[in-house]
Amino acid sequence: MTPFKIKLDSSRSIFDQVVYATTKAILGGALKPGDPFPSVRVLASDLKIHPNTAHKVVQHLIQERWLLASPGRGTIVSPPPQARSGDRQRLLSDEVEQLVVEARRVGVNLDEVLDSVRTHWKSLDNLKVVSGDR
Repeated sequence: MTPFKIKLDSSRSIFDQVVYATTKAILGGALKPGDPFPSVRVLASDLKIHPNTAHKVVQHLIQERWLLASPGRGTIVSPPPQARSGDRQRLLSDEVEQLVVEARRVGVNLDEVLDSVRTHWKSLDNLKVVSGDR
């Protein structure tokens, strides 16, 4: 059974939505390192998506090191990477640039962006507390 659900949004690709939901589940603690990840067939069935899309999602998450394909065990959630500070900054560079460009496009100032980031950061911390109580 898939430990997260998605509400499909036609404005974003299904692939992006499933990748986002998976990474949120990992960061929020619903999926912990070593936990089994659903097979492509189960993921496709549970989320009602095409098996090819589910396969692409799993392969992408393995490539991005969120998941680990383990012979004999199947696919599991990877331990968190121990990235150096510069590596972490480079990983976020494109996403931060997109956030800044979009914020400026819609007229949001830096303080509002930072407040929004803090709010979302705290909501992930709250997710960890809730999921840790299961």
